[in-house]
Amino acid sequence: MDGTTGNLRLREVASRGPVLAVVAHPDDESFGLGAILASLASEGAEVRVLCLTRGEASTLGAAVDLAQVRRGELVAAADLLGVRDVVLLDHPDGGLNEVDPAILDAAVLDVLGAAATLVVFEVNGVTGHPDHRAATAAAFRVAADQGLNVVEWGVAPTVADSLNAELGTEFAGLDGEGAVDVDVDRKVQSEAIACHESQATDNPVLLRRLELSGSVDRIRIRRA
Repeated sequence: MDGTTGNLRLREVASRGPVLAVVAHPDDESFGLGAILASLASEGAEVRVLCLTRGEASTLGAAVDLAQVRRGELVAAADLLGVRDVVLLDHPDGGLNEVDPAILDAAVLDVLGAAATLVVFEVNGVTGHPDHRAATAAAFRVAADQGLNVVEWGVAPTVADSLNAELGTEFAGLDGEGAVDVDVDRKVQSEAIACHESQATDNPVLLRRLELSGSVDRIRIRRA
């Protein structure tokens, strides 16, 4: 699918004003949203990131100080992506879906500022991770209450199907009304991914997903 329409829509998002990405874990902003956030920043949008957990429960790069390590990785990656500001909270990694939704909504509202658009993983969390779904759900609730647009990021169904068949993952494809492809430059995203050394060094799912996606990301813009 041609990415021209998607790129035009993303440019329109950038023209509307500041953007807030709401994610569950340090590295979601790079592994998932990286190319989209870099594109928005390059179009002149003020981009900020709210990360709801410190990623301390990861089995990749497990260390006593993993939360602190991942904080540093997030800050470095965000800087490369053109992100103006990062807010990192300490809700439980792996238990975000058990946090009172009102608390998560309040966290988003607290840093919302002048954001005109929220950027999130698609509603199924892309990989099926409950933390991803909880972060996206909070963003959608706040967007509905505040009259904001939402950009969902995901992968094409063909990419999801290949990953699930090859690697036993549970990716959900983003499809249906409003889903469009966007032509992206992976260079900045790749540099940001490299900042997350603790999570990117042994991550065959990430590498294969990027290979299958090539220079195309998929989004859907939910208008207020």
